[in-house]
Amino acid sequence: MSGSKFLLDTNFIIGLLKGNEQVVKYLKEESISISECAYSFISRIELLSYSRITNSEIVEITTLLDAMQYLPMTPAIENTTITIRRRYALKLPDAIIAAMALGEKLELLTLDRQLANRMKEIIRRI
Repeated sequence: MSGSKFLLDTNFIIGLLKGNEQVVKYLKEESISISECAYSFISRIELLSYSRITNSEIVEITTLLDAMQYLPMTPAIENTTITIRRRYALKLPDAIIAAMALGEKLELLTLDRQLANRMKEIIRRI
């Protein structure tokens, strides 16, 4: 891992792109630089596959993503995702994000309270 400390999920990235006050304030208060952040292949797919996406939105999204580390799927992440889905019945994208955060030893930043609460449970048990 090349300096990444945090994994941003899709909701957090959308919040960042939209200037969500909670997201911006958190990053500022915690002195988190975008260069310390990573994103998963699943977030890239979710962000760029919206049917009504404009060219300017594509540029804005890819510019932000280019400043972060990209995390691809690996066999180890696949196996952890399977374990998490079996034990916690998370939606597949959430299970992938959770597995990546665990596998890469990154703190997950999310606006999804349900996922954040489940992550606490998963971290305690895995």
